[in-house]
Amino acid sequence: MSANSQFFTNRTGMRLRYVRWGNPSATPVLLLHGLRSYARTWAPLAAALGEQYACHALDQRGRGESDWAEASSYRTESYVSDLEDWVAHLGLERFVLVGHSLGGANALEYARLNPGRLHALVIEDIGPGSSIRGEGAERIRREMSQTPLVFPDWDSAAQFWRQSRPGLSADALASRLSFSMKQTPTGIEWRHDQKGIAEARLSITPTDLWPAVRALDCPTLFIRGARSDFLPQATLAAMKEANAHVQTAEVADASHYVHDDQGEIFNRIVADYLRGQLHKQLSQATFAKQQKSGE
Repeated sequence: MSANSQFFTNRTGMRLRYVRWGNPSATPVLLLHGLRSYARTWAPLAAALGEQYACHALDQRGRGESDWAEASSYRTESYVSDLEDWVAHLGLERFVLVGHSLGGANALEYARLNPGRLHALVIEDIGPGSSIRGEGAERIRREMSQTPLVFPDWDSAAQFWRQSRPGLSADALASRLSFSMKQTPTGIEWRHDQKGIAEARLSITPTDLWPAVRALDCPTLFIRGARSDFLPQATLAAMKEANAHVQTAEVADASHYVHDDQGEIFNRIVADYLRGQLHKQLSQATFAKQQKSGE
């Protein structure tokens, strides 16, 4: 399954990169990575979804090969504006949206601000309050303040990932080394704007996601890692109670980084969910068309 990179320019003149897989004429799936991640983290999911979908993954501003920006712009409003510009660039009317952590928050806010645009929504391990309080929020703030900007060699960089993400599979570790880090004359540095992202994460108040959860108007699946310190089970249950569109799933032996820790299971859950939801919507549309033609 081949992938190719494209660029577009957002409304502020920033150049943003995205990666494409699958069948261009199939159902579009837009993929948003987490806080310090990158578009190609979704390659295994795109491969699992195959030719039944047109997968597009964005290097969100400050990450991957996209332009960096002022730290003050690393906030939900800017990310959602970029997403809206990306959707317009792709010429999409309706699509599936998938997001992990930061990308999940951006996906939820997009859904709130753009009702009626999504076939379905999949959110990986984030919910209201996740970024504000709790062990996971404290861990990420600690990581933001303590992460080195440069490593002396690749072994040191790999050791950093093993210590901070002990659940990472070998493939996920190799992906992070390849796509989130680079060799420079100084040493091994981040491809993303680590300094600016850290400044933003430590100074900007996270968006309250409850309004977005309550406003959801499409089938939505929240996937939680059973060992997650970021999305409590109680929040998962409260979201399901708050909106009938919400379904939930939990993956055993996975942390906040479900698609890295248990990729095969995560990919199967997403593929099965989308297959079921899109089949149901197609059946409903066919029935409605038959009813109208019989009037």
